[in-house]
Formats: sequence, structure tokens, C-alpha cells
Amino acid sequence: MASNETVYNYKVVRQFAVMTVVWGVVGMLVGVIIAAQLLWPEFLGGIPWLSYGRLRPLHTNAVIFAFGGSALFATSYYVVQRTCHARIFSDGLAAFTFWGWQAVIVLAAITLPLGITTSKEYAELEWPIDLLIAAVWVAYAVVFFGTLWKRKVPHIYVANWFFGAFILTVALLHIVNSAAMPATFWKSYSAYAGATDAMVQWWYGHNAVGFFLTAGFLGMMYYFIPKQAGRPVYSYRLSVVHFWALIFTYMWAGPHHLHYTALPEWAQSLGMVFSLILLAPSWGGMINGIMTLSGAWHKLRTDPILKFLIVSLSFYGMSTFEGPMMSIKTVNSLSHYTDWTIGHVHSGALGWVGLVSMGSIYYLIPRLFGRTEMHSVPLINVHFWVSTVGIVLYIAAMWIAGVMQGLMWRAVSEDGTLTYTFVESVKATYPFYAIRLLGGLLYLGGMLIMAWNVAQTIAAGRTVEAPIPAPAHA
Repeated sequence: MASNETVYNYKVVRQFAVMTVVWGVVGMLVGVIIAAQLLWPEFLGGIPWLSYGRLRPLHTNAVIFAFGGSALFATSYYVVQRTCHARIFSDGLAAFTFWGWQAVIVLAAITLPLGITTSKEYAELEWPIDLLIAAVWVAYAVVFFGTLWKRKVPHIYVANWFFGAFILTVALLHIVNSAAMPATFWKSYSAYAGATDAMVQWWYGHNAVGFFLTAGFLGMMYYFIPKQAGRPVYSYRLSVVHFWALIFTYMWAGPHHLHYTALPEWAQSLGMVFSLILLAPSWGGMINGIMTLSGAWHKLRTDPILKFLIVSLSFYGMSTFEGPMMSIKTVNSLSHYTDWTIGHVHSGALGWVGLVSMGSIYYLIPRLFGRTEMHSVPLINVHFWVSTVGIVLYIAAMWIAGVMQGLMWRAVSEDGTLTYTFVESVKATYPFYAIRLLGGLLYLGGMLIMAWNVAQTIAAGRTVEAPIPAPAHA
């Protein structure tokens, strides 16, 4: 029987990998339900707990923190052990992060439909849950950095730099933005007021995108694309430049969410300028990932996991071009408050975060359950195409609807009055909501295909432990 310190801890990786798939189905199902509610407002019988306003934050939390968060825990725990040739720092703390994170998700699923919310975007959960999140996150940091500390190899692989930056920054963002004065057990008031509160919120909100939904998933990209392609990273030097440029620049981009508000003009302009600068490191990372396939492009024809990983980078490149463009004030005057923003968010969330997570989980599951490959490789291919078509329908519908809304809202008649009433813009948008729902249904269908494929792979497999390589020299 191998001792603990001679094998990797795959148990916690397995747990998070399986829950990534479970929460993916749940989060995307809620997304489809609220998309249907925009077409048929009485879709669920007008029950307050199931109203759009209560389910929508549940959807964002489920997809970002339950699905995306579980994927980040699973992959970071796997990658840090494998690249450090060391067992995870503390099995007990790792187990606490799993059960603690699942508890956070369940509490969110209970409190948000009940209307218990701070009403801060991506930070809706009330203060008792915030404290649990902080405790889980501190444990996560101890496990991750403790594993780096006990590594058997001198080098820290670049994926771990991205995972480490994501862990540290999310801790800072969460604690500062969630500072509040409790009034009752389920009600608190923000420590900040007015424009300051808005600035802190969007410093948090955009960096939740920048670090939770970008840096962490770039850690996945830098490990799983070279592994699946059987090629080294295209340029290791570029990966380090990408890292430092990205983490420095992202921190300043938040004010672009607050154009034409009470935020001081200089702060709005600063956010715009840094958002435009952000294009360079973002595209540097995308090019580095895609060019890793140099000499192995033929594998894209036959390897559906590589399709997930590489196409996710294409969406990453598109989203990180679109974001800086939308931060320009003149463009923002058209796009803000429209469905164009929804399209932008989902090109990043479904296209980048979703596809890279799915590709990484497809890579992990067979290795965690003693199989050479997934139960059905053709089904991975079906999943890829169903999801990709769903994403394209979704974002194209929202782009067209958003530009149309912006133009209708700003149209002025010769006498200076608005050409269209607001309800006319809603009516014109209606067909695009139907296309969005179809795209969402396809994406959910892909997730259900994945869930079945994963379940079959696990049923036919067994839990395995992998030996840690002995040090190259004493």
C-alpha cells in the first residue's frame, strides 16, 4: 500500500471535477429558464421565489462560482501537484475547501430565491455566507501555496503563476468589496456609499472577470493545451510577459462600467485607457495558446478535446477585443444598458470559460477514473458542435438586439422628442430573445451530453492514485 506522500491526492480533484459537471447542468438550466421568462413572463406561474429578478443572480452565481469555481479548484489542485511533483499540502484543508464551497453554493441556492441579497453584482450573497467564502478561500490559498512551497522541482510552471494570482486577487477583491455592517443575520449595509460604493463594486466586478474568469482559466489553458497537443508552450517567455502585463493592467479597468455616471471623469477615462491597453496582453496570451499547436494542427481534425481548448481561445480573443472596444466612451454610449453587453459577457462565459473548462474536465475524468479515454469520444465531438452552434446563435442575437436597442433609444425626431418609446424597443427585441433561448437550449443540451458521458466513464472506471516521481537527484 503506497503511503500518502508517494501518491498524488486525486480524491479532491475527482470531487471537484464531478461537481463541475453537476453545477454546469444546474447553472445553465437556470439560465434557460430565465431566458424563457423574458419571452413568457408568467412561464413559472408568477411565483415570487422563481421570478426573473431572483433567479437571475442565482444563474450568474451558479455558472461563475459553482461551475467555474469547481473547475478552477479541480484543475488547480491537479496542476499544482503534477507540476510540483508533490502531494497536496493538506488533505484535511483540501477536503474543507470542497465541502465548504459546496455549502456556499447550496446557501446561495436557498437565499437568492428568497430575496436575501446585497444587490451587488456577482457579490449578492449576504455577510454570513461571505464569511464562509473567506474561510474557504484562505484554506484554498494555504493548500495551493503550501504545495508550491513543498515542491520537488525548482521551477514554478507558468500555469501556477496564473492560478496563484487568481487566488490572491480574488481574496483581496472579495474581502474589500464585501465589507459591510450587519443589521440582522440576513441583512447588512455596505461599508461604502454612493459613487465610492459603485467604484469599489466595479473594481471587484471587473476583476472578478479579470482574475476569477480569466487568470484562473489561463492557468488551465497553459497546462492542458500543451498536454493535449503533445507540444511545449509556443513561447515560455511570452507566457511570463503575458502574466505580468495582464495582472498589472486588469486591476485598473473597472471604471469602464461606470461611464456617464457620477464617477469622476478622470476615473472613467483611466478605466477606458487601461481597458484599451489590456488588448495587448490578452491577445499575446491567445496567440501563445493557439501557436502551441504549431506542428500539430492536424490533431484538431481528430481530437475533440483540442477543439474545445483551441476554440475557447478564439472566443477569448474575440471577447478581449470586444471588451476594450466597448470601453471607449463613444462606443459605450451606444452599447451600455443594452443586450450587446449581455452578448459580450456570454461570448466570454460560454465561449471562453465554458469551453476551456469542458475541455479540461474531459482531459481529467479518464485519468482520475483509470480509463484510457472517455466512454464515448464521438459524443465529445457532438457536444462541441452543439455548444458552439448554441454560443453563436446566442451572441449573434444579443449583438443585433443590443445595437438595435442603442440606436432606437438615442433616435430623436425633428421636434427633439424621442422617436421610439421604450416599449417599442422591447417589442423589436422579442424575436432575438427567442433565438437566444434556442442558443441556450443547445448549450444546455451539450452539457447534458457531457454529464451522461462522464457518468458512463465513471461507472466503467475505478478510482486511481498516481505515484509521485522520485526526485531526479538526492
